[in-house]
Amino acid sequence: MWQGVYPALTTKFTEDDRLDFEEMERCFKIVVDAGVDGLIACGSLGEGPMLNHDERIDVLKAVQQAAAGRPTLLTICEPGTREACRLAERAAREGASGLMIVPSPIYFTNRDETIANLKAIAAAGDLPVMIYSNRIAYRVDVTPEMMVELAEDRRFVAIKESSDDIRRTTEIFNLLGDRYDVFTGVDNLAFEAFAVGAVGWVAGLVTAFPRETVAVWKLFRAGRRDEALRIYRWFRPLLDLDVSSYLVQNVKLAEALAIGTNERVRMPRMPLAGDVRARAEKIIRDAIATRPELPQL
Repeated sequence: MWQGVYPALTTKFTEDDRLDFEEMERCFKIVVDAGVDGLIACGSLGEGPMLNHDERIDVLKAVQQAAAGRPTLLTICEPGTREACRLAERAAREGASGLMIVPSPIYFTNRDETIANLKAIAAAGDLPVMIYSNRIAYRVDVTPEMMVELAEDRRFVAIKESSDDIRRTTEIFNLLGDRYDVFTGVDNLAFEAFAVGAVGWVAGLVTAFPRETVAVWKLFRAGRRDEALRIYRWFRPLLDLDVSSYLVQNVKLAEALAIGTNERVRMPRMPLAGDVRARAEKIIRDAIATRPELPQL
Protein backbone atom coordinates (compact mmCIF):
# COMPACT_ATOMS: atom_id res chain seq x y z
CA MET A 1 0.00 0.00 0.00
CA TRP A 2 2.78 2.43 0.98
CA GLN A 3 6.41 2.55 -0.07
CA GLY A 4 9.25 4.99 -0.65
CA VAL A 5 10.50 7.94 1.37
CA TYR A 6 8.12 9.28 4.04
CA PRO A 7 9.60 12.26 5.89
CA ALA A 8 8.96 12.51 9.62
CA LEU A 9 8.31 16.23 9.32
CA THR A 10 9.47 18.75 11.89
CA THR A 11 6.98 21.19 13.38
CA LYS A 12 7.87 24.87 13.07
CA PHE A 13 7.28 27.40 15.85
CA THR A 14 7.19 31.19 16.00
CA GLU A 15 9.30 33.15 18.48
CA ASP A 16 6.34 33.19 20.89
CA ASP A 17 5.88 29.39 20.65
CA ARG A 18 2.89 29.27 18.34
CA LEU A 19 2.68 27.08 15.24
CA ASP A 20 4.44 28.75 12.32
CA PHE A 21 2.26 27.72 9.39
CA GLU A 22 4.01 29.95 6.86
CA GLU A 23 7.38 28.36 7.57
CA MET A 24 5.92 24.86 7.64
CA GLU A 25 4.39 25.46 4.22
CA ARG A 26 7.79 26.53 2.85
CA CYS A 27 9.69 23.61 4.39
CA PHE A 28 7.10 20.99 3.47
CA LYS A 29 7.22 22.19 -0.15
CA ILE A 30 10.97 21.57 -0.26
CA VAL A 31 10.60 17.87 0.55
CA VAL A 32 7.58 17.45 -1.71
CA ASP A 33 9.43 19.06 -4.63
CA ALA A 34 12.34 16.65 -4.02
CA GLY A 35 10.06 13.71 -4.80
CA VAL A 36 9.14 12.11 -1.48
CA ASP A 37 6.33 9.57 -1.52
CA GLY A 38 4.30 10.46 1.58
CA LEU A 39 4.36 12.69 4.65
CA ILE A 40 4.12 11.96 8.38
CA ALA A 41 2.97 14.61 10.84
CA CYS A 42 3.62 14.98 14.55
CA GLY A 43 5.94 12.05 15.17
CA SER A 44 8.85 12.07 17.58
CA LEU A 45 10.76 14.39 15.27
CA GLY A 46 7.66 16.52 14.82
CA GLU A 47 7.42 16.99 18.60
CA GLY A 48 3.93 15.51 18.54
CA PRO A 49 3.85 14.69 22.27
CA MET A 50 4.57 18.39 22.97
CA LEU A 51 1.49 19.49 20.98
CA ASN A 52 -2.10 19.42 22.14
CA HIS A 53 -4.71 17.65 20.00
CA ASP A 54 -5.90 20.85 18.31
CA GLU A 55 -2.35 21.72 17.33
CA ARG A 56 -1.74 18.25 15.94
CA ILE A 57 -4.84 18.45 13.79
CA ASP A 58 -3.78 21.89 12.59
CA VAL A 59 -0.35 20.52 11.62
CA LEU A 60 -2.06 17.62 9.82
CA LYS A 61 -4.09 20.12 7.79
CA ALA A 62 -0.92 22.01 6.86
CA VAL A 63 0.69 18.76 5.75
CA GLN A 64 -2.36 17.85 3.68
CA GLN A 65 -2.22 21.20 1.91
CA ALA A 66 1.43 20.61 0.99
CA ALA A 67 1.12 16.94 0.07
CA ALA A 68 0.03 17.32 -3.56
CA GLY A 69 -1.93 14.07 -3.46
CA ARG A 70 0.61 12.06 -1.46
CA PRO A 71 -0.50 10.02 1.58
CA THR A 72 -0.54 11.97 4.83
CA LEU A 73 -0.26 10.10 8.12
CA LEU A 74 -0.84 11.47 11.61
CA THR A 75 1.16 10.01 14.46
CA ILE A 76 -0.80 8.80 17.49
CA CYS A 77 1.37 8.76 20.62
CA GLU A 78 -0.72 9.04 23.75
CA PRO A 79 -0.28 7.68 27.28
CA GLY A 80 -3.93 6.62 27.43
CA THR A 81 -5.93 4.52 24.99
CA ARG A 82 -9.01 6.73 25.38
CA GLU A 83 -7.12 9.87 24.36
CA ALA A 84 -5.41 8.04 21.50
CA CYS A 85 -8.78 6.86 20.18
CA ARG A 86 -10.18 10.37 20.27
CA LEU A 87 -7.25 11.73 18.29
CA ALA A 88 -7.52 8.86 15.79
CA GLU A 89 -11.20 9.65 15.30
CA ARG A 90 -10.39 13.32 14.68
CA ALA A 91 -7.67 12.41 12.19
CA ALA A 92 -10.15 10.29 10.26
CA ARG A 93 -12.72 13.10 10.19
CA GLU A 94 -10.07 15.46 8.82
CA GLY A 95 -9.22 13.11 5.96
CA ALA A 96 -5.88 11.66 7.06
CA SER A 97 -4.67 8.88 4.76
CA GLY A 98 -3.57 6.78 7.71
CA LEU A 99 -2.17 6.67 11.21
CA MET A 100 1.24 5.85 12.59
CA ILE A 101 0.57 4.43 16.05
CA VAL A 102 3.08 4.36 18.90
CA PRO A 103 2.32 2.01 21.81
CA SER A 104 1.73 3.76 25.14
CA PRO A 105 4.83 5.89 25.87
CA ILE A 106 4.30 6.25 29.63
CA TYR A 107 2.98 2.94 30.92
CA PHE A 108 5.04 0.20 29.32
CA THR A 109 2.39 -2.29 28.30
CA ASN A 110 2.79 -6.07 28.34
CA ARG A 111 2.09 -8.22 25.29
CA ASP A 112 -1.69 -8.47 25.66
CA GLU A 113 -2.05 -4.82 26.64
CA THR A 114 0.01 -3.70 23.65
CA ILE A 115 -2.10 -5.67 21.21
CA ALA A 116 -5.37 -4.52 22.77
CA ASN A 117 -4.20 -0.89 22.75
CA LEU A 118 -3.19 -0.97 19.10
CA LYS A 119 -6.41 -2.69 18.05
CA ALA A 120 -8.57 -0.19 19.91
CA ILE A 121 -6.86 2.82 18.32
CA ALA A 122 -7.03 1.26 14.86
CA ALA A 123 -10.74 0.55 15.28
CA ALA A 124 -11.43 4.09 16.47
CA GLY A 125 -9.76 5.69 13.47
CA ASP A 126 -10.75 2.99 10.98
CA LEU A 127 -7.84 4.02 8.78
CA PRO A 128 -4.79 2.16 7.46
CA VAL A 129 -2.18 1.92 10.21
CA MET A 130 1.61 1.90 10.31
CA ILE A 131 2.76 0.30 13.59
CA TYR A 132 5.68 2.18 15.07
CA SER A 133 7.83 -0.49 16.69
CA ASN A 134 10.60 1.21 18.68
CA ARG A 135 11.65 -0.72 21.75
CA ILE A 136 14.61 1.60 22.41
CA ALA A 137 12.83 4.97 22.56
CA TYR A 138 9.44 3.79 23.84
CA ARG A 139 10.38 0.58 25.67
CA VAL A 140 7.46 -1.39 24.24
CA ASP A 141 8.55 -3.99 21.73
CA VAL A 142 6.01 -4.92 19.07
CA THR A 143 7.61 -8.25 18.18
CA PRO A 144 7.18 -10.16 14.92
CA GLU A 145 5.07 -12.71 16.82
CA MET A 146 2.72 -9.91 17.93
CA MET A 147 2.58 -8.67 14.34
CA VAL A 148 1.25 -12.10 13.36
CA GLU A 149 -1.72 -11.64 15.68
CA LEU A 150 -2.28 -8.05 14.59
CA ALA A 151 -2.24 -9.16 10.95
CA GLU A 152 -5.76 -10.51 11.44
CA ASP A 153 -6.94 -6.88 11.34
CA ARG A 154 -6.53 -5.61 7.78
CA ARG A 155 -6.22 -2.04 8.99
CA PHE A 156 -2.65 -2.80 10.03
CA VAL A 157 -0.80 -2.40 6.76
CA ALA A 158 2.75 -1.29 7.56
CA ILE A 159 5.54 -1.44 10.12
CA LYS A 160 8.00 1.31 11.00
CA GLU A 161 10.81 -0.96 12.16
CA SER A 162 12.99 0.92 14.64
CA SER A 163 14.43 -1.80 16.86
CA ASP A 164 17.98 -0.82 15.76
CA ASP A 165 18.60 -4.50 14.94
CA ILE A 166 18.68 -5.09 11.20
CA ARG A 167 17.96 -8.78 11.81
CA ARG A 168 14.45 -7.85 12.89
CA THR A 169 13.47 -6.89 9.34
CA THR A 170 14.35 -10.35 8.04
CA GLU A 171 12.51 -11.95 10.96
CA ILE A 172 9.35 -10.05 9.99
CA PHE A 173 9.57 -11.24 6.40
CA ASN A 174 10.31 -14.82 7.46
CA LEU A 175 7.21 -14.91 9.64
CA LEU A 176 4.81 -12.80 7.59
CA GLY A 177 6.03 -12.66 4.02
CA ASP A 178 4.80 -9.49 2.39
CA ARG A 179 1.76 -9.06 4.67
CA TYR A 180 3.09 -5.68 5.85
CA ASP A 181 4.84 -2.83 4.08
CA VAL A 182 8.06 -2.76 6.10
CA PHE A 183 9.70 0.64 6.49
CA THR A 184 12.99 1.34 8.19
CA GLY A 185 12.71 3.98 10.89
CA VAL A 186 16.43 4.22 11.62
CA ASP A 187 18.19 6.66 9.31
CA ASN A 188 21.63 5.09 9.59
CA LEU A 189 20.32 1.61 8.76
CA ALA A 190 18.41 2.62 5.64
CA PHE A 191 20.65 1.07 2.99
CA GLU A 192 21.00 -2.10 5.04
CA ALA A 193 17.23 -2.31 5.47
CA PHE A 194 16.62 -1.91 1.74
CA ALA A 195 19.11 -4.71 1.12
CA VAL A 196 17.01 -7.14 3.17
CA GLY A 197 13.69 -6.10 1.69
CA ALA A 198 12.33 -2.95 3.34
CA VAL A 199 10.07 -1.09 0.92
CA GLY A 200 10.24 2.32 2.53
CA TRP A 201 12.06 4.77 4.76
CA VAL A 202 10.50 6.91 7.47
CA ALA A 203 13.31 9.42 7.27
CA GLY A 204 14.57 12.18 9.54
CA LEU A 205 17.45 14.01 7.86
CA VAL A 206 15.35 14.13 4.69
CA THR A 207 13.87 17.41 5.92
CA ALA A 208 17.31 19.03 5.60
CA PHE A 209 18.72 16.93 2.73
CA PRO A 210 15.68 15.78 0.74
CA ARG A 211 17.28 15.30 -2.68
CA GLU A 212 20.04 13.08 -1.29
CA THR A 213 17.55 10.96 0.67
CA VAL A 214 15.31 10.45 -2.33
CA ALA A 215 18.34 9.66 -4.50
CA VAL A 216 19.51 6.84 -2.20
CA TRP A 217 16.05 5.26 -2.32
CA LYS A 218 15.43 5.66 -6.05
CA LEU A 219 18.90 4.53 -7.09
CA PHE A 220 18.66 1.45 -4.90
CA ARG A 221 15.25 0.53 -6.29
CA ALA A 222 16.53 1.01 -9.82
CA GLY A 223 19.32 -1.51 -9.20
CA ARG A 224 21.98 1.20 -9.20
CA ARG A 225 23.31 0.15 -5.82
CA ASP A 226 26.88 1.35 -6.22
CA GLU A 227 25.63 4.87 -6.91
CA ALA A 228 23.21 4.69 -3.98
CA LEU A 229 25.95 3.42 -1.68
CA ARG A 230 28.30 6.25 -2.65
CA ILE A 231 25.73 8.81 -1.55
CA TYR A 232 24.82 6.80 1.55
CA ARG A 233 28.44 6.66 2.70
CA TRP A 234 28.67 10.43 2.39
CA PHE A 235 25.35 10.72 4.24
CA ARG A 236 26.18 8.42 7.17
CA PRO A 237 27.66 11.00 9.59
CA LEU A 238 24.54 13.10 9.10
CA LEU A 239 22.24 10.11 9.49
CA ASP A 240 23.92 9.27 12.79
CA LEU A 241 22.52 12.55 14.14
CA ASP A 242 19.04 11.02 13.94
CA VAL A 243 20.01 8.27 16.39
CA SER A 244 20.33 10.43 19.49
CA SER A 245 18.32 11.74 22.40
CA TYR A 246 18.91 15.13 20.72
CA LEU A 247 17.53 14.02 17.37
CA VAL A 248 15.00 16.87 17.20
CA GLN A 249 17.59 19.54 17.95
CA ASN A 250 20.12 17.86 15.64
CA VAL A 251 17.73 17.73 12.69
CA LYS A 252 16.46 21.25 13.25
CA LEU A 253 20.04 22.52 13.33
CA ALA A 254 20.68 20.67 10.07
CA GLU A 255 17.58 22.30 8.58
CA ALA A 256 18.74 25.73 9.73
CA LEU A 257 22.13 25.31 8.06
CA ALA A 258 20.93 23.50 4.93
CA ILE A 259 17.60 25.14 4.05
CA GLY A 260 17.74 28.39 6.00
CA THR A 261 14.95 27.80 8.49
CA ASN A 262 14.95 28.28 12.26
CA GLU A 263 15.81 25.70 14.90
CA ARG A 264 13.14 26.55 17.49
CA VAL A 265 11.95 23.66 19.62
CA ARG A 266 9.25 23.43 22.25
CA MET A 267 10.33 23.21 25.87
CA PRO A 268 11.50 21.30 27.76
CA ARG A 269 13.76 20.88 24.73
CA MET A 270 16.17 23.71 24.06
CA PRO A 271 18.43 24.31 21.04
CA LEU A 272 21.84 22.65 21.15
CA ALA A 273 24.63 24.49 22.94
CA GLY A 274 28.28 24.05 23.87
CA ASP A 275 30.31 21.04 22.77
CA VAL A 276 27.23 19.08 21.68
CA ARG A 277 26.26 21.85 19.29
CA ALA A 278 29.81 22.32 18.02
CA ARG A 279 30.11 18.64 17.19
CA ALA A 280 26.79 18.49 15.36
CA GLU A 281 27.46 21.71 13.49
CA LYS A 282 30.84 20.46 12.29
CA ILE A 283 29.27 17.27 10.94
CA ILE A 284 26.60 19.25 9.11
CA ARG A 285 28.95 21.88 7.68
CA ASP A 286 31.46 19.24 6.57
CA ALA A 287 28.68 17.38 4.78
CA ILE A 288 27.45 20.52 3.05
CA ALA A 289 31.00 21.30 1.93
CA THR A 290 31.43 17.83 0.41
CA ARG A 291 27.90 17.39 -0.92
CA PRO A 292 28.00 14.88 -3.77
CA GLU A 293 26.78 15.58 -7.26
CA LEU A 294 23.64 13.53 -7.71
CA PRO A 295 23.20 11.35 -10.79
CA GLN A 296 20.24 11.58 -13.10
CA LEU A 297 17.33 9.63 -11.65
